[in-house]
Amino acid sequence: MDIRIGIFNSPREIGFETSQPAAEVEAAVAAALADPTGYLKLGDDKGRIYVVPTSGLAYVEIGSEESRRVGFVA
Repeated sequence: MDIRIGIFNSPREIGFETSQPAAEVEAAVAAALADPTGYLKLGDDKGRIYVVPTSGLAYVEIGSEESRRVGFVA
């Protein structure tokens, strides 16, 4: 699943793929936003960890769990 995180006052976003289910990612985001002095911590498929302070979160986009189709659609 694709995850994109927007940061306030930054023209770039953080984008990565994770094998975590959408419900688990959504729960982690909600828990992080409940504490205004906390942080959001997510990991990707390659073992990297992303830690973002909740005060800097502009948005978190959680992609679909379906794989993309390759080729032509008739």
